[in-house]
Amino acid sequence: MDNIFFESWTKVGHVALLTVISFVTLFLFIRISGKRTLAKFNAFDFVVTVTLGSVLAYMMLAQVSLTEGVVVLFLIISMQLLFAKLSRKSKVMEKLLNSSPKLLFYKGIYLESNMEKESVTKEEILASIRQKGIENIDEILAVVIEANGDLSVVKMYDETTTNSSLKGIKNHDIESFPENGEL
Repeated sequence: MDNIFFESWTKVGHVALLTVISFVTLFLFIRISGKRTLAKFNAFDFVVTVTLGSVLAYMMLAQVSLTEGVVVLFLIISMQLLFAKLSRKSKVMEKLLNSSPKLLFYKGIYLESNMEKESVTKEEILASIRQKGIENIDEILAVVIEANGDLSVVKMYDETTTNSSLKGIKNHDIESFPENGEL
């Protein structure tokens, strides 16, 4: 702990050089791997993003060698791309990696059990409605918590529409929904 503020100019130069190399390496890997690597789609993507940041920090501070850090970055991004590909091809893998959206509010009714499972309050639902610039709650058909944790607000629509964005969202809490529990 003797060198808490300054160790040497050599160490500062070393960290600066590693920072530049690590940053450029990560940037190149992300450009090669595509936008999905930094996307906020689900919990798995979040873990990938946090892990990339951690590895980058270790590389910059020379806590792992540059080669080790590059290998770890490559493996994390490769695994993320592999799992994304597998989830597109396999329903089982998709269910393992991705949570499904869930209704929190529907036609004026707060779905308390879903809110409890997702740890969402009425105030958070109302805030998401206000953020969409909607004052009258009667204009809202539904509020859905998406797989990435975002709250989506769906306005009322023409009853004759057959192309609802809510199709496929399961809900077993309201008896008035169709028999199969889907909208």
